[in-house]
Amino acid sequence: MATNKIQTGIRFEPEVLYKITYIAKQNVRSLNAQLEYLAKMCIKEYEDANGEIEIDEEEMYK
Repeated sequence: MATNKIQTGIRFEPEVLYKITYIAKQNVRSLNAQLEYLAKMCIKEYEDANGEIEIDEEEMYK
């Protein structure tokens, strides 16, 4: 299955990883889906307070 998502590696302290995985299971999400959801919520909160972040297509895919 093709995707336009960029794969990345994230390091967590074991306790944080355990807890976020627990929350993901409670929300019937994969860990990846939970992290993506949280990132989107963080972006929304930031943009609501500070205005939309401009996208620079050239910088985005470097």
